[in-house]
Amino acid sequence: MKQENISNLIIENVGGIENVVNLYHCMTRLRFILKDQKKFNAEALKNIPGVINIVQSGAESQIIIGAEVDTFYNDLLKQGLENFSDCSSNQEKQKFNIREIFQKGLTALAGIMAPILPILIAGGMVKVVLALLVLSGMSRDSQNYKILYFISDATFYFLPFFIANSFATRIKANNYMAMVIAGILLHPNFMSMVSEGKAVSFFDLPVRLVSYSATVIPIIFAVWFMSYVEKVVEKYTPKLIKTMFRPLLTLLITAPVVLIVIGPLGGYLGEGLYYVIQILNENVPWAVPMLMGTFSPLLVMAGMHLSITPFAILSVSRFGYETLMGPGMLGSNIAQGGASLAIAFKEKRIEKREVAISAGITALSGITEPALYGVTVKYKRALLCVMVSGGIAGLYAGITGVVRYAIASASFLSLPVFIGDNPNNIINAIITAMIALVLSFVLTYVFVPVESVAEETKKEVENDKEEVKNVVAGTLIPLQDVKDEAFSSGTLGGGAAIIPQEGAIHSPVDGVLSMVYPTGHAIGITSKSGKEILIHIGIDTVKLDGEGFKSHIKTGMEVKKGDLLIEVDLNLLKEKGYDTTVIIVILNRVMDNLIITKKDRLTIQDTLLEIID
Repeated sequence: MKQENISNLIIENVGGIENVVNLYHCMTRLRFILKDQKKFNAEALKNIPGVINIVQSGAESQIIIGAEVDTFYNDLLKQGLENFSDCSSNQEKQKFNIREIFQKGLTALAGIMAPILPILIAGGMVKVVLALLVLSGMSRDSQNYKILYFISDATFYFLPFFIANSFATRIKANNYMAMVIAGILLHPNFMSMVSEGKAVSFFDLPVRLVSYSATVIPIIFAVWFMSYVEKVVEKYTPKLIKTMFRPLLTLLITAPVVLIVIGPLGGYLGEGLYYVIQILNENVPWAVPMLMGTFSPLLVMAGMHLSITPFAILSVSRFGYETLMGPGMLGSNIAQGGASLAIAFKEKRIEKREVAISAGITALSGITEPALYGVTVKYKRALLCVMVSGGIAGLYAGITGVVRYAIASASFLSLPVFIGDNPNNIINAIITAMIALVLSFVLTYVFVPVESVAEETKKEVENDKEEVKNVVAGTLIPLQDVKDEAFSSGTLGGGAAIIPQEGAIHSPVDGVLSMVYPTGHAIGITSKSGKEILIHIGIDTVKLDGEGFKSHIKTGMEVKKGDLLIEVDLNLLKEKGYDTTVIIVILNRVMDNLIITKKDRLTIQDTLLEIID
């Protein structure tokens, strides 16, 4: 299927372009903010080529793609999603809810960090190369080392620029004005003032000297404030001078407030987070890696693992290392790979084995969604084995004090980010990875059952059956015995017929009435799975022009199994010489696709037939 067609299917099943408030993506998933989440058709989206799974987390509706997410995202923009309208003004005001605010805050953090994660990984991996070169003999005093160092450090030093752009895009503020604010915080003159440490004031108001390089929180607060200043200036500036004075006033109002109030406030919050991280590292260094190793799969399922990234970056910028994500996620990611490879060894079905091998290798390389959704959540107890193995590996990492010196997707390929001044750190990181790999492989191999081909075939047949209930009490006769060639020949489809004992006709399935003939003698129902069912009451009864039929329905109505549809006066039909046989046909289905009940006498509680796909 062409990518354009895939994009159109996605747009259709998220409720159309008009239902999209925002769209962005991380390394593996499309993240939609929708006006009406009820229009997010998860079941239809799962069946679109290239979609691994669907997740709804808080305000976000997520479509998991994997490595091809950029291709999907870029084509969606081409199909009309390059601009999104903010519908917040149309939404009803909601009550103050701490839990909801916290959830939205985490979602916002994930949204800010997702677009810039690739450059953070790029910087982190250059640091890995640099560490390997030092081990190979490169001097830290050489120009080569110094140049590679600032190449690796640029993404972190100028992080406020990238966050400013990402956050401004998310809240629809002016991207360039947001980056100017970041430039003010990182300007060499201001950085010189910070280095000198002398008191600085602006019109007698004190300016707190804070180094904003590699920080996250201050610039988020600054851009948020700037967005409101923009709106106020836009509203009250006369049109004749708006072009000149709008940017001028926005900058002159925002910059001093950021330097005097907002920046320092963000700095204080950052200091508080540093303090919390330091307390954890000093008092319970084993706890965070163990918890992260255990619960990472659940964070990934919710799409909230990116929300922790800013705190890991804060730790790296302050201490030169982090323990919040790297050690624990190393254990968890490798455990996903080990479990998938164990399934591949046990699996006898070739196509399932190929999926497990591919997902396992991908997980060992740091991308776990294919393993998580394609393997471990599908096999009984496999996810539990992954969580236990990741938790134990994380516990070892915590006890031995494993730290990560740069941001990179935790995997065997990125183990060099654990290389530092302490030579035991990389050794313990390797042991952590091996514990996760071996333990998850063994636990999964021993405790996770894998169905045989015969068992799966049997289960698939059972799962693919759709039950069609009887519509009227009476006696079953074969369809070929019906005295109407259009039905008995099977031209319209396979089915069965009933010689009715009473005149109450009931719905055989849950679905929608796709057609109700005005005379009441024929009804079309589309089941929830899309099967089209025709109920025809009597033969040639269309000639009665509705006489003897009492309808309780109309086209477009939703019905449930057993709902009363039509009441028919059987005695009247017989008096006028009409055959009263009630015919049930599954349109476009041959008899080989149907299992007809063996019972002769049926009530409306009985199953008439089963449809096999």
